[in-house]
Formats: sequence, C-alpha cells, structure tokens
Amino acid sequence: MSRFESGEDMKDADFLNDLQDDAMLESDHEVKYIVLVIYDISNNKHRLKIAKYLNSFGQRVQESCFEARLNKKQYKKLIEGLKKLLKTEDNIRVYKIYGREEIETFGFKDYKELEDVIII
Repeated sequence: MSRFESGEDMKDADFLNDLQDDAMLESDHEVKYIVLVIYDISNNKHRLKIAKYLNSFGQRVQESCFEARLNKKQYKKLIEGLKKLLKTEDNIRVYKIYGREEIETFGFKDYKELEDVIII
C-alpha cells in the first residue's frame, strides 16, 4: 500500500522535494545509462503527479513516456520515488538501457537529444 492509499496526510510538494533531494548530484566520471519510463495511469490528478515527478529526472518524449540519462544514485532515487507514488491500479514500466544506445525518432519531433538534467 502506498503512502497515499494509507491516508497519511502529506503535502505533495514536500513529499516530492524530499524524494528529489540531491537526486541529481554526480561526478563527471560516473557511468550513466538511458532510462525509459512508460506508464498507464487512469486518474488524471495522480497521472499529473507522476509526470511532474518524472519530469524532474528527464524529459517527456510522448504522452506517457519519459526518458532520462541517470547514474546509479539517480536511478535508485527515481525507483524509490515511483514505489512511494505507486497505486494498485497503476501500470509503470521502467527500462534501463546500458551500453551504446541508439535512438531513432520518426514523425513529429519536439524534443532535444538527451542531456544531463540539472535541478537548481
């Protein structure tokens, strides 16, 4: 049961800030990989909350799909946060891509190539 389902009284902004504290700190020599998060969430308010959380790690590339370039610490923080936000009816898939990734896009392209995300 997630913290939201159990009825705990939490402020969303504080909760997200706690999860994201130092999530983007890293050294230049750390190995990074592409993370692809795809989700199917029917509740609009909850879907917006998940999207806002994911946006702090990477960028939206389709309606229910985010990409990010993360190191191990950032990935762990992402997963911990998703587990805390998860509701029973949610469907969230996370793919971690190692090595030399190749990304091809077709059709309307309104996003930048993946780059490191820095939160200030």
